[in-house]
Amino acid sequence: MKLIDGKIVSEQLLTEISKNIQQHTNIRSPHLAIVMVGNHPASETYVNAKIKTCEKFGFKGSLYKYPESIKEKELLSEIQKLNEYHEIDGVIVQLPLPKHISEHQVIETISPNKDVDGFHPINIGRMAKNLPALLPATPGGILELLKFYQIETVGKHCVVIGRSNIVGSPMSILMGRNGYPGNCTVSLCHSKTQNLEFFLKNADIIIAAAGQPELVKGDMVKEGVVVIDVGIHRVPDTSKKSGYRLIGDVEFETVAPKSSFITPVPGGVGPMTIAVLLKNTYLAWQQSIINKKI
Repeated sequence: MKLIDGKIVSEQLLTEISKNIQQHTNIRSPHLAIVMVGNHPASETYVNAKIKTCEKFGFKGSLYKYPESIKEKELLSEIQKLNEYHEIDGVIVQLPLPKHISEHQVIETISPNKDVDGFHPINIGRMAKNLPALLPATPGGILELLKFYQIETVGKHCVVIGRSNIVGSPMSILMGRNGYPGNCTVSLCHSKTQNLEFFLKNADIIIAAAGQPELVKGDMVKEGVVVIDVGIHRVPDTSKKSGYRLIGDVEFETVAPKSSFITPVPGGVGPMTIAVLLKNTYLAWQQSIINKKI
């Protein structure tokens, strides 16, 4: 069993990108704009981590914070201003949003060229047709992990658990595309799937993004399986100073001994999401240079 270390992979990816940025001393750095509505402690922690990562690797990160009472029309107008500001390369809107604001409207208002979360329908469509696109950050991060560890995917049976627009659905498309990582036979399982264990026992690669703590257990998988655990959940643990510990969608203690490769929680997929977010910002910045919008 080999642990897939997302911290090492993300550090290497961003260090390489940072070196490329440093070669362009005569132009501005890539600039990521983060839009946040209201006060959410967990979101604020995540946003701060993104901005610190920006600073560490030569990016500029700016937070645009709005009150929870902001009207949807006003927020969409603010996003449009960011679209038109040439010195901003990437725009993301931190979720969740207040109930009176449509997540779909917000995502579709972001310019596809600046949609570094990879959620815009144009980017999703281009991804589905295997055309160059800004990939959703978490699925893109999983691809980077598979490449780094040279995990074979051609002809393998990949089971994706969960069909969210953020992870599961795009992941199933990416693993089935003609390329590497890809060329898998893909089964997309979800809450309506009958006999999930049947699919898991026949899986060469499992990507668990169901949002259910320790759903996948050791007796449900075969020897040598590759396991990518996207889930992250807090559970009480009095032995920890924080009073809790983090677990994934996979029961690590029972699944790891049967795995050839497995991601830990935390430290597996998590670091890759921010890394690919910045990679997408870098790619958008490169496109701005080509268009001379610097």
